[in-house]
Amino acid sequence: MKQLLLGIALYLCFLTVLFPQADSIIYNDDPTQYLPLGMDVAEYHYLSAEGKKVDQTRISPPFWWVDMANTSLEIMLYDQNIKDYDVNISAKAGVTLKKVYRVQNPNYLFIEVLVGPGTEAGNFDIVLSQGGQNKKYTYELKEREKKTSSSQGLNSSDFIYLIMPDRFANGDYSNDSFEEMEQSGIHRGKMYFRHGGDLQGIIDHLDYLEELGVTALWLNPVLENDQPYASYHGYAITDHYQIDRRFGSNELYKTFVEACHKRGIKVIMDIIFNHCGHKHWLMKDIPSEDWVHQWPEFTKSNFRASVLTDPHASKADTKQLLDGWFDYSMPDLNQQNERLANYFIQNTIWWVEYSGQDAYRIDTWFFPDQAFLSDWAKRMQEEFPNLGMYGETWAQMQSVQASFAQNSGLNIEAKSYLPSITDFQVNFAIEEALMEEQTWTEGAARLYYTIAQDFLYENPLRNVIFLDNHDKTRIFSYLKEDVSKLKSGLTLLLTLRGIPSMYYGTEQAFAGVSDPDGKVRQDFLGGWKEDSVDKFTSSGRSALENEVFDYVSTLANYRKNTPALHSGKTMHFVPENGIYVFFRYNADKTIMVILNTNDEAKEVNTERFEERMAGFSAGKNVVSGTLLKNINDITIPENSTLVIELLK
Repeated sequence: MKQLLLGIALYLCFLTVLFPQADSIIYNDDPTQYLPLGMDVAEYHYLSAEGKKVDQTRISPPFWWVDMANTSLEIMLYDQNIKDYDVNISAKAGVTLKKVYRVQNPNYLFIEVLVGPGTEAGNFDIVLSQGGQNKKYTYELKEREKKTSSSQGLNSSDFIYLIMPDRFANGDYSNDSFEEMEQSGIHRGKMYFRHGGDLQGIIDHLDYLEELGVTALWLNPVLENDQPYASYHGYAITDHYQIDRRFGSNELYKTFVEACHKRGIKVIMDIIFNHCGHKHWLMKDIPSEDWVHQWPEFTKSNFRASVLTDPHASKADTKQLLDGWFDYSMPDLNQQNERLANYFIQNTIWWVEYSGQDAYRIDTWFFPDQAFLSDWAKRMQEEFPNLGMYGETWAQMQSVQASFAQNSGLNIEAKSYLPSITDFQVNFAIEEALMEEQTWTEGAARLYYTIAQDFLYENPLRNVIFLDNHDKTRIFSYLKEDVSKLKSGLTLLLTLRGIPSMYYGTEQAFAGVSDPDGKVRQDFLGGWKEDSVDKFTSSGRSALENEVFDYVSTLANYRKNTPALHSGKTMHFVPENGIYVFFRYNADKTIMVILNTNDEAKEVNTERFEERMAGFSAGKNVVSGTLLKNINDITIPENSTLVIELLK
């Protein structure tokens, strides 16, 4: 008996070392465990706005700035039974009270003030009065930091790197868990539980990203997700003005942006307008019952973007797309509510001005109200003319995807002011080109026809292209772990028109099938002090991992310094016999890309490409540095790609 107890004790000690804070009460032995033991998924129920006990007074935005492009500021006050109070503001030059909005819930007041041009920074008081009782709230207006009012934005010279912060690196073990939060503890053996990665961990490894050639970082959402289960990914926000404590703090996020900028790396914040976490403080005591889309029973979105452009779409299908919920724990927000719309617009302005970040990636772009999205993007451009913005447009048709892009002329319901979209059509086409035999319309032809439809976009160079992401099967697994095909995919990513975006680990041939999605959200080994290997260093990587890393780094850094490749024009030729050839060029350089999708080597006679090759007599293999003295006939191995800088 003593030996058994000793064995159990040793086993528990082992778990504590391997999985800090592992607790047998909430964990089982299944790595795909979704819920802590004894917990059920969130139940759907009607959210009423009768007003509950206020546990914390809140003011949103927490502060603002003078000299903003839009002089109107709407302040949301949350306090006990304040709805019927009279509102006044203390005398401050340049600040005037314009209007007070009262909603269903007695615990809210929305106060619109005008902050006129020339107003000096400083405080003013919001005074509520009723029956001889007064409540006073001090509000601060700050000076603008001029550097943040001119965000760098994004352009086709950028190379985006997507990081899931919880899974990248743990730089601060003191913030791994907080007992007072809805879910505490970390367990790296569970794909749906937190692993402890944070902002400091990313800061600690910026040199790795710089070496890779990255110029912009897109982080999956880092705002507070104080949910009871499965919120490590960040898409169930519970406070739009706070960085999740397990990632760091608002101040650390600002430091993170500054650290990135010092290395020439831009920062992209991932935001969600469509939904939030069901434990969001606004959901616990909702301002009005139309703040969310309410149904008699739980109704999921149909996820069909096509209904927004389909002239024959039913109203029922359209309503289910826009108003249906993403998940039981993610209430669907109603952007047609003007108070909610202003809340989001001001929140996203606030983060840019506060942190100095450069861009937004907007989750599930076609799920929210399209008129709101149009207003939002227009407002952001007015406030920050250079701000980068791109929306997730996981649609199944090129024309539908293009309809969400700025000035495409295809959006039927609302004019789009979104400069850039995630180009899922190119993603699908690359997958098919690398895995299917070429026919008249399939295989390499699919990629050709996709690029041939660039007339649908005002500027296809702004499209964000990618091979995989946090929701899709990793590209190496999709390609059946064929290294040659992986290199071809990486080549297309870094040579086709658009802004390339790479999911963390793709540069080291990370594998994983999105079934479930936790399998493609693995830890980046070396990011935790207890890891036995360090993939951030060449000595910690396998020969294959170094081969792929070096390939990406070489091509990405060449791209960074070659305007013809990232900003030049494109000319491509109809694929023949599984060979697709395109050129990126400007007045200074011409880059030739040859994709062989066959299972055997091919010799390509280049006479057909005279239109772009005239005057060139040689070439240089961009990746290997090898000189090609004869470019009349070029041999290309099976399932591979060549990138050639043409020489006079």
